[in-house]
Amino acid sequence: MLKNFFEKKIKINTDEKKISEVVSRGVVKNFPSDEFLRKKLSSGVAQKIYLGIDPTGPTLHMGHAVSLKKLQALQKMGHKIILLIGDFTARIGDPDKKNVRSQLSHKEVLENSKLYKKQAEVFLNFSGKNPASLKYNHNWLSKLNFEDVIKLCSKVTVQRMLDRDMFRKRMTEEKPIYLHEFLYPLMQGYDAVAMDVDGEIGGNDQTFNMLTGRDLMKEYSGKEKFVIPMKLLVDNSGSKMGKTTGNMLSFLDSADEMFGKIMSWNDEMIVLGFELLTDKNLEEITKRLESGENPKNLKTELALEIIEIFYNKEKAQKAQKNWQAQFSERGIPENLEEIEILNGEKILEVLKKAEFIFSNKEGKRKIDEKAVQIDGEKILDYDFSFNKNGEKILKLGKKMKKIIIK
Repeated sequence: MLKNFFEKKIKINTDEKKISEVVSRGVVKNFPSDEFLRKKLSSGVAQKIYLGIDPTGPTLHMGHAVSLKKLQALQKMGHKIILLIGDFTARIGDPDKKNVRSQLSHKEVLENSKLYKKQAEVFLNFSGKNPASLKYNHNWLSKLNFEDVIKLCSKVTVQRMLDRDMFRKRMTEEKPIYLHEFLYPLMQGYDAVAMDVDGEIGGNDQTFNMLTGRDLMKEYSGKEKFVIPMKLLVDNSGSKMGKTTGNMLSFLDSADEMFGKIMSWNDEMIVLGFELLTDKNLEEITKRLESGENPKNLKTELALEIIEIFYNKEKAQKAQKNWQAQFSERGIPENLEEIEILNGEKILEVLKKAEFIFSNKEGKRKIDEKAVQIDGEKILDYDFSFNKNGEKILKLGKKMKKIIIK
């Protein structure tokens, strides 16, 4: 009765334009369907929707911001939002394509998560008329006894588990798969059952786990849970912008650090960045790029938009000025000629591609003379290779070009 009374006090926004934005922007594929989700959001009834985050690192990053921003939109529409800290599941570790993850202690997990709520407040409101809830899955997963676990395991087949791409990859490569790794999707899926939710949001890489929760909801309560898998913020090589890939844009980064990192993103990430992290009209952004506008202008605009979310307009503009000053101090022209190279190409080949040298012999001589620089660092190794995607400034004497590594 209290729940029904409370929900009547919260007016649910069922504006079709708002719902279309939630259903489509940044979303890979809604489960069970777009129509099901539209119907739920149009019903006028508050939906209970959650995002689960395993605290495997001490800070949230821009990948988390993608799902948090979607939750923010749903909270503003009047829906009930839960931020779930996976303090139990993080101790097991979501299975990886390559190797079994090392297990963390509960103390390590809690230490990692101590900033999460405060950081999530950039997007979510944990007070007021429709506050988001903060939950920890240790509260129910740690209470399951062996009989409960066996019952849980009986709900999913081994064949279903082997559908997961990372398990298939490890089997193909004859790498071990441990039994506790099969339990991870079950535990994450059980979170949905324990909280009796209506829907879940997460990165597309979590689709298998989220759908396992959907299956378990049907088994335990006969309830259909919707799943909203979000596009991943990836670089042009397809690598996630996250902890494990080393290219993380953190909630703890300063405004200057954020601006510099975003300006180093490949041009191919511009539209994706606007789609996932801003409310800008994507059609207009695409048209500007197609009309030949300098991508640097749009990247600058994107950086300002993102930094304003985490700081404010004044700090965003100051970060822009600081970055431009640093760029100017390095003597780098605004409209520097660009050349594209492949990840792994070696310095001598790149020097020839840039038309700075005409032979390996000449290139080696220039390296011996300490005349070759990458981002101001002198290159002393003939076998130096470009092993990280992004942008670099290649300099030989007074000659200078921007290298785009793909």
